[in-house]
Amino acid sequence: MSREKTKTFEESMARLEEIVDLLQENEQPLDETIKLFEEGLKLVRDCEGKLKEFETKVAELSEESEEN
Repeated sequence: MSREKTKTFEESMARLEEIVDLLQENEQPLDETIKLFEEGLKLVRDCEGKLKEFETKVAELSEESEEN
């Protein structure tokens, strides 16, 4: 199985914005709406995980700078 390229935070957010716009237009068939909604949920989870990683890294860097 090939793995999908990991998106950056910015790429994920841009795609999430596209999905929100498509869903707000309310012109998609129900099957497509469900697929977009599922993709959006995955992107939200991915973005939340990346934000937690960033927060951890910033906290580590802050601690290091305080020690020096």
